[in-house]
Amino acid sequence: MERTDVNPWEWSIAFGFSQAVQVSHGERVLFCAGQTASGPDGAPLPLTDMAEQVRMAFANLRTVLESADMTMADVVRLTVYTTDVDEFLAASGSSAEALAPNLPAMTLLGVTRLAFPEFKVEIEATAVR
Repeated sequence: MERTDVNPWEWSIAFGFSQAVQVSHGERVLFCAGQTASGPDGAPLPLTDMAEQVRMAFANLRTVLESADMTMADVVRLTVYTTDVDEFLAASGSSAEALAPNLPAMTLLGVTRLAFPEFKVEIEATAVR
């Protein structure tokens, strides 16, 4: 697979994402459902801190990717849903840690609530290898 990050403006790089990701010669595409701070049974974990929830959502995403023989480096697109955009942005270092040095195309959406009221963030991904 050949991957080219497209960033006509430099500001998005500072926030840890690319404006677009161009992929050619990819053999497999994986569309991942939204991952949250849930345990193996799908129930919410007792995590109230946004940064902890972000770390757990990314840990769950890594588990899904590994199950498909992929890694975070294969992620080309993320959609992040959060019940508190400001709190998510304040905890965005957790996203940068999980993604580094990968800069996928990303969209951040503020929503009223997620599947369980305890969830503050849900992260879905598209990966290509």
